[in-house]
Amino acid sequence: MGNTADSFQWAEDIEAAVTVSDKEGVVVYMNKRSRETFNKNGESMVGRSMLPCHNERSKEIINEMLTQNVPHCYTITKNGRKKMIFQTPWRVDGEVKGLVEFSFILPDEMPHYDRDKQV
Repeated sequence: MGNTADSFQWAEDIEAAVTVSDKEGVVVYMNKRSRETFNKNGESMVGRSMLPCHNERSKEIINEMLTQNVPHCYTITKNGRKKMIFQTPWRVDGEVKGLVEFSFILPDEMPHYDRDKQV
């Protein structure tokens, strides 16, 4: 991936947790919010496999994303806040190289705009 820190500078301080792994599940980048969420006891997950942190169902989904080149999206409630989790393969020249996860807090009240309707 080249210089990972420079490649992801845009993500360092956005209002979302961004976690990037390679095809083997090894974490190659975590932005500030991701590190605050997942680094336990001051130990970084960068350079370590994310797979031991997941149950069998989650591992099947990870495998599906990597082998079928498909995203996975869902919402959770954690610490009383609703979050959107969007996971997707990242690619170089069309070849899947790993996964990226975006996790962001959803506001309690959020407008929805139907762009299919004529204005």
